[in-house]
Amino acid sequence: MTPGEEPEHRLVDITLLDIPVTLWARTDDELKDLRREFALIVLSRENHVPDVPSQLMHLIDELQASYGAFGNSQAERFERARTEDDPVIDRLEWRLPHDSEDDIKRLATALDEADEYCRQGQHLLTLTSSPATKAFRDWFLDEFCVQLRGGPPTPWPLSPYAAIAREAVTE
Repeated sequence: MTPGEEPEHRLVDITLLDIPVTLWARTDDELKDLRREFALIVLSRENHVPDVPSQLMHLIDELQASYGAFGNSQAERFERARTEDDPVIDRLEWRLPHDSEDDIKRLATALDEADEYCRQGQHLLTLTSSPATKAFRDWFLDEFCVQLRGGPPTPWPLSPYAAIAREAVTE
């Protein structure tokens, strides 16, 4: 922290290592499908009762407004890797406010609730996250939380989440 810098403005370096591009792409595609469908559900409702689709859409908008700029170069790197059929991104780095963990946990909880909403299957085309993409999503978000608390990065292949994803693929 620099002299005079307020602790709440302190940024923490976050590093993700050995990111599988194909799995990230599947996770990203599933989330985009979910957001599209939830947006249609929210728009089609006459009453605005707080429910899983509207709560998730509101939270994503809120987090995008707060943190969107923090991930622009990483999103560009991901899209480039996806377009060029790179199997792995060796390293991506973010700098986030040290007090971001609660927002990341709120997003993780909201995505789990969205999975449950999809599992119930009422008026939805979108399915619940696959076990492999759920494992990737959990690793991705957990890495941010662990590192915001000062922990070291765990490369995807060495994480317990990668083992869950491998097991899901072999079943």
